[in-house]
Amino acid sequence: MPKNERFFVYIMTNRPRSHVLYTGVTGDLPHRVFQHKNKLVHGFTSRYNLTRLVYYEEFVYPDAAITREKEIKGWRRSKKIRLIESMNPRWDDLAEKWSNNYKPDPKRDQPSSTEAPRQIPRSA
Repeated sequence: MPKNERFFVYIMTNRPRSHVLYTGVTGDLPHRVFQHKNKLVHGFTSRYNLTRLVYYEEFVYPDAAITREKEIKGWRRSKKIRLIESMNPRWDDLAEKWSNNYKPDPKRDQPSSTEAPRQIPRSA
């Protein structure tokens, strides 16, 4: 039986109602959030200390997740804030306690400036 794959669009920030928001897409949300929180992938989120997961949506199809990510990225900040607050009005870190359940693979989670994050396959 094939594994049920899930895909996620998510928003990270560094504090409630911050001016800095990052929207991403992934096929492994706990792992990707772990990478952001531990600054294992160098770039925007590590530069601005974006370690708070404030919003996410789940998808069955990767192309739907990618389309939604592009849609959200095109929005004004005020619309993104309304989206976040529709699910998370206090801007809590939705992954705050995930470290109690998520145990990373040390070989997979080594810091690297050349390592690219896992890519979601794009449909033709």
